[in-house]
Amino acid sequence: MSISCGIVSLVGAGCGQADLITVRGRDLLRRCQVVVYDDLIDPALLEEAPSDAVRIYMGKRRGSHSASQEEICAVLIKHARAGKQVVRLKGGDPFVFGRGGEEVLALQAAGIPWEIVPGISSALAIPALAGIPVTHRGISQSVHIITAHTAGTADGLPACFDALAGLDGTLVFLMGLSQLSNIICRLKAAGKPDTTPAAVISGGNAPYPAIVRGTLADLEQQVQKAGLLPPAVIVVGPTATLALTSMSLPLAGIQVGLTGTKAMTDKLAAGLRQYGAQVFLAARSVVRELPLSYDLSTLGDGKSRWLVLTSANGVNLFFQAARRQKLDLRRLAACRFAAIGPATAAVLAEYGIQADLCPALSTTQALGEALCQAVPPGMEILLFRSLLGSKPLARLLAAQHPVQDIPLYTLEQDIQLAAAAHQRLSTTRYLVFSSASGVDLFFQAHGPIPVGAVCVCIGEVTASALKERYTGPMYTAPEISATGIVQAILDHRASTTPV
Repeated sequence: MSISCGIVSLVGAGCGQADLITVRGRDLLRRCQVVVYDDLIDPALLEEAPSDAVRIYMGKRRGSHSASQEEICAVLIKHARAGKQVVRLKGGDPFVFGRGGEEVLALQAAGIPWEIVPGISSALAIPALAGIPVTHRGISQSVHIITAHTAGTADGLPACFDALAGLDGTLVFLMGLSQLSNIICRLKAAGKPDTTPAAVISGGNAPYPAIVRGTLADLEQQVQKAGLLPPAVIVVGPTATLALTSMSLPLAGIQVGLTGTKAMTDKLAAGLRQYGAQVFLAARSVVRELPLSYDLSTLGDGKSRWLVLTSANGVNLFFQAARRQKLDLRRLAACRFAAIGPATAAVLAEYGIQADLCPALSTTQALGEALCQAVPPGMEILLFRSLLGSKPLARLLAAQHPVQDIPLYTLEQDIQLAAAAHQRLSTTRYLVFSSASGVDLFFQAHGPIPVGAVCVCIGEVTASALKERYTGPMYTAPEISATGIVQAILDHRASTTPV
């Protein structure tokens, strides 16, 4: 084995939202150079990898394989031999019907060092998230995990199926929705009574989350009636009657789709999940830095001017550019700084500069009016911001001041994320928009707002952009912040929930 050979880490991503991964799994993601990932992975996990890490999708769903198992193993070996640190990100646990064992054997045969990082298997996590414990004192003292796609048997069920059916514990079937009728018939033939409780759950990051409960007598009919789609977990046994879910949380079970940049959606996700919401990324704005058209060394000429920053992204990119141009920040002593709101001002303060101006209302209109009042006519104003920034702001300031509008970055659609989120939109209760540009990106990716979704906008500018395309139910946050959006959703939910 070459000393320069990389390492392959088989990491279980767990089932559901990104923070269900283990701490070690997350740390490996943050240090990897290549991530090879499966279906049903929360897209937020991929963002834990460094921005320059290679991301390779190699998912396998029934009837739709992007690559064979041999091809997957070959990719892992190729990148490890190139000296890369590789994370093989697998849903659930790599060793629970995840074919992780086959990948390990291939790595061993190739002389590639590897490690395993366990995850929470869907066999345990999906029932748990639906309120069904797979074991419970006095009800079920064992759990048995069964694949519904066994190689080498006539019907795909294990050869020992009758023996398993005769056990008193909980039976959990993975990859079994297409086999549901056959499973039920075999269970009955093995002696399971029609009255045996059972449930089918499509959860975690499944496109169409749903749960159906019944008995062996009516489960198949209930599933057909509900239109439940794969992937799904089948639970058979007395614990399937339990529903140990915390409905005391105000947003328990409510799906919320987020749009915006990572900085904003991270704040929104954390705020909403603490109230029980099921959060997913509906559309993500990716920040792409642009070549800087302005020589920052000019700012050290001693001339008084105002530097205006309208986002946290803009602040970070401004100082990154200053560092690249080796600008000594002491030379900015004659400059004044304006921030569009407290969040942007807080990031500015992290670089040791307190904003000289920050309007009470975090909008470009309020910022422009505040600047017109505070800045003497004729003093130069430099707008360091997104290429997609509000044009009226520049026009308002140009009436009294020489203005330069200097784009630091632009926002682009994360196409891969949008494609993964598209199916989930049909069951979304709330759809959050945190910028006017995010509205445009959403409609580019998904088209019309799904029926039944309630739109929540961060402010009036974003709401105006949405109103140009949509006339359905819409609410504006009482405060232009992630906290304000969360409060708007809580207030709407409280007003529409029967007491």
